Parts: sequence; C-alpha cells; structure tokens
Amino acid sequence: MTAPIGSIRPIPVAEPSAPASGQQKPGEFGSLLEKAVSQVEQSRHIANEKVQNLLSGKPEELHSVVLAAQRAQLEFELLLEVRNKVVQAYQEIMRMQV
Repeated sequence: MTAPIGSIRPIPVAEPSAPASGQQKPGEFGSLLEKAVSQVEQSRHIANEKVQNLLSGKPEELHSVVLAAQRAQLEFELLLEVRNKVVQAYQEIMRMQV
C-alpha cells in the first residue's frame, strides 16, 4: 500500500508595502527577519522529526524525508545569503565619508 505524493507547498513571500509617506514603519525590517528565521527553524524542526521517524522505524516515506531535508537546507542557505548581503551593505555604509 502506497501513499500518494502530496504537492509541494510554496514558500510564502511577503510583498513589501511602503507607506504613502515614503518611510517604513519602525521595526518592520526586524519583524520580517524574525518571521524568516522562525520559518527556517520550523522547516529544520520538521526535517529533523521526519528523519527521526524514518530512523526509528515509524512509517515515513523516504521521498518526503529527503524533500523536507532539502527544503530546510535551501531555506537556511537563502537566509544565510540574505544575512551576508545585509552585513555587506552595513559595512559599505560604514565606509562612506560624511
């Protein structure tokens, strides 16, 4: 007996919405980063849970375990690259002469 392969859910991406005045609300970028980190952490937790289920002999499809692990890895790599770009932008701003 085999279970059908479920569809892969897309990663939700929040559309940036700038207020009419042209300035963003304080803390908006920070909350966006917090959401991204929590999403990556949730994906990692799901992948770890699936791997533990597979290793302990509980019924778990191998393809779903591999997909969950790969999704967690890709989300982490994306978050890491975003962090690197933010740090790079900060360093560039700090080098500017006023």
